[in-house]
Amino acid sequence: MATENRKLALVTGASSGIGYSLAKIFAENGCDLVVVSETSDIRQAASDFEQFGVTATPVQTDLAEYQGVEEVGMTLEKLDRTVDYCAINAGIGVSGDFTRELTLEENLKLIDLNVTSSVHLAKIVLPGMVSRNTGRVLFTSSIAGVLPGPYEATYAASKAFIYSFGEAVRYELRDTDVSVTVLMPGPTNTDFFERAGLMDTKLGQSEKDSPDDVARDGYEALMRGDDHVVAGSMKNKLQVVGAKVMPMEQLAKQHGSMSEPGSAEK
Repeated sequence: MATENRKLALVTGASSGIGYSLAKIFAENGCDLVVVSETSDIRQAASDFEQFGVTATPVQTDLAEYQGVEEVGMTLEKLDRTVDYCAINAGIGVSGDFTRELTLEENLKLIDLNVTSSVHLAKIVLPGMVSRNTGRVLFTSSIAGVLPGPYEATYAASKAFIYSFGEAVRYELRDTDVSVTVLMPGPTNTDFFERAGLMDTKLGQSEKDSPDDVARDGYEALMRGDDHVVAGSMKNKLQVVGAKVMPMEQLAKQHGSMSEPGSAEK
């Protein structure tokens, strides 16, 4: 299958949810893919994407591990392809009282995946883009990144890091044709809430956006070269605006009332 005239998109967390939807959009637009996930479902996902007439190389690896990220880099080297688009999307959440319920290991794994692997992947991809003076990177943050997140303390903090990191790197590259965009979804209909243990919370039971809609917002913002996009419903956009003017203590109280374990029954 000829690939000479097709661009290559790297998408992490691509076996389901927003990542799957992003990879599908890239495929629909004629991009070859390298798709990454820690689950074996990534092979079926790659097969799905190839139905659009592109090549999709699956990489099953744990990005929370240093060597897992390096495996992505080695795959790119073996393909001998330049990355035109990169969607750094993989992430997890953990729910509960940081001090009295959650283990240190749970929180450190979240930081390793959500933060460390994002920085590591960016360092793999961005230098090549800058040397070619072309490329686009999309980081998936969250509207949780603009406010304190009680009962999701490390998750919200990790998304705040990604938001700040993405905007800072974008500024540093302002003298190039490489652009960085931050995607900021609100609650989205994926398996995130179940995996994070949030199903007994008001947040877990709340109305959610479609991952296809969120991915479309992110893709279009990436292609426009926007610095960030608050994806999904108008409610998400209003929350971000409100976070700029409300006191931190009030923001923490508001979020905590939605994310407190057992709050769905209150």
